[in-house]
Amino acid sequence: MKFGNPSDAGSNLNNYLISKAQFVISYNCSRNLANWVSWTLDASYLGEVERADDFRPDPDVPCYQVTPRDYRRSGYDRGHIAPSADRDSNKEDNSATFFMSNMMPQSPSNNREVWRELENYERELITEFGNEAVYIVAGPLGGVDTIGNGVTVPNSTWKVILAVADGSPTETIAVNMPNNESVKHTSWRDYLTTVDRIEALTGYDFFEELPDKIEEILESKVYQ
Repeated sequence: MKFGNPSDAGSNLNNYLISKAQFVISYNCSRNLANWVSWTLDASYLGEVERADDFRPDPDVPCYQVTPRDYRRSGYDRGHIAPSADRDSNKEDNSATFFMSNMMPQSPSNNREVWRELENYERELITEFGNEAVYIVAGPLGGVDTIGNGVTVPNSTWKVILAVADGSPTETIAVNMPNNESVKHTSWRDYLTTVDRIEALTGYDFFEELPDKIEEILESKVYQ
């Protein structure tokens, strides 16, 4: 978490910090779901390792450990928060993305279309647009319905991205996408907003380690 802990996650079971080599999670035991997942992406994480596809409970979760069965016949995908393809330089890193703590129930069109397209774009920020690194935080928002053993289905899925080039933060991307089939045949760009807006919706403070003036400017912009 190079630029801060968005919710001051720690030992609280509804804001429980799980630190892995591949990403960091704030986990919510009341929702059986992450509040957010934070990770860094640069060229060293990208390769050609095949998807592990070994969905499994996370032993680091201090409460009920969600299993793949909780999603069975629910109509929702086991949607990655930190993507498999952001960690495909080696088998261990890729396998870690299949812990169920890194999943959220996503509507098929959210997971397979707009969310996936943004995941592809964040990698292009490294491979095509010359950024040294991108720092990403993403997670679910809202929801009262559940699947399986009390796994909350979010109303929307959000993501904030900080791109860094030449050692300096350059721009931010923020989206909040409805978690339903209304997103079918749309673009992730249709859901662009500001980091400030995502902070207002979630109550989190992103990129708090940036100098205040830079943070204020970057977080108020809608990505073009």
